[in-house]
Amino acid sequence: MLRRIAGPASRIVERWLPGAFVFAVALTLVVAALSLIFTDVGPRDLTRAWGDGLIGLLAFMTQVALVLLLGYTLANLPPVHRLLTRVAGIPRSPRAAYAFVAVVAGLASLLSFGLGLIVGGVVAVEVARRFKERGIPLHYPLLVASGYSGFVVWHMGYSGSGPLNAATDSGVYATTLDMGTIPVSDTIFAWWNIVAIVVVLVLLAVIMPLMAPGPNDPVREAPAAALEDSAGSDSSEPVAQEAGSPADRLETSRLVTTVLGVLLGLYLVIYFMDEGFDLTLDIVNWTFLCLILLIVANARQLGGLVARGGRTVVDVLLQYPLYAGIAAMMSTGLAEELSNWVVDAATPGTLGLFAFLSAGLLNLFVPSGGGQFALQAPIFATAAESLDVSQPVVIMAIAYGDQWTNMIQPFWAVPLLAVAGLRVRDILGYTSIVLLFTGVIFAATLLLVGAG
Repeated sequence: MLRRIAGPASRIVERWLPGAFVFAVALTLVVAALSLIFTDVGPRDLTRAWGDGLIGLLAFMTQVALVLLLGYTLANLPPVHRLLTRVAGIPRSPRAAYAFVAVVAGLASLLSFGLGLIVGGVVAVEVARRFKERGIPLHYPLLVASGYSGFVVWHMGYSGSGPLNAATDSGVYATTLDMGTIPVSDTIFAWWNIVAIVVVLVLLAVIMPLMAPGPNDPVREAPAAALEDSAGSDSSEPVAQEAGSPADRLETSRLVTTVLGVLLGLYLVIYFMDEGFDLTLDIVNWTFLCLILLIVANARQLGGLVARGGRTVVDVLLQYPLYAGIAAMMSTGLAEELSNWVVDAATPGTLGLFAFLSAGLLNLFVPSGGGQFALQAPIFATAAESLDVSQPVVIMAIAYGDQWTNMIQPFWAVPLLAVAGLRVRDILGYTSIVLLFTGVIFAATLLLVGAG
């Protein structure tokens, strides 16, 4: 049944879905129209808010770019890449391959959303190469869609920006709301969140193979360019030391990167001793940079990996200002109107569900976990307090909604697709099916916890 649905859905998306940049421009116009209709802001003030907002998330944009760049670099370090290559040889049948890539990408996304996106792309490419060598046809768009589908759990894990924001002294809860902090033990590491993670990953392992083409359906294999690009990577072997100038010897010496990695590691130890398990995006980035510096062969190899990894962040740097402008227009009253409509209809048992649905809708316009949390958390936290609902429920509801509609929001697919060599329209027909099934799991989790 899923095969019969996924095939037509994929063909419709391939025909009608524009590229990620065009999608962002269209959303800008839609939000502008909605703001003029449903709020009191005028065209002049809205235009000014949009223009001022273009630079409003530059600091966060840099953090996100680092997450993606460091994720690519870590995944392509020789030991890590060799491990991923070996891992890619585990699945022996096409159906097992689709399930395997989805679960591996999901586990990586729980560590870091940037790592999950890159690992999803790298493992999909390596699995496709292994099957090509064996002469086994593999539907590449579904394989890459499986890699992106793992991203649907990222906000439940180590780099979840909403729960991390709520857990820090400089976050929304401690500053704007004056409610103190909500520890990650009550959100990311809550038993019900962990159970939901397991259920979603099992679900992905089941439904991705069910969307595979049938015996009489065409199979679209990986393009040669995607396989050759990865196979020709110079990340597989370290740069040898050169007996040249002192500058050459420094660039090809492990000592330079190791010393910096040790210093960064000492900082992280001191930080966690002082702050406890207080995670921020910066700390996540420095953790992965520390690992990179300790593993990489030398500064020259690091420079080559970072240079190639730049392609994963180019579209993010181009599009993120547009989404920052959209967020600025939303903050003139539209986001508050949307959230207030939801809050007015909510009961103590349904507040989490309604927060999830509204967050999923808002994520289509503001695909930023941190930016979206800053917009919605004050409204839903206040509602939770008045309705006597646990704050972790609304925190994770916003997180679930943010990650959920990424399955039909092309923005975050761009870095993975840069690695895999496909277009957004090639995979979103399949990930839209993932949206439907995972939405049931997230909604059920919030209803059960809210009722309890």
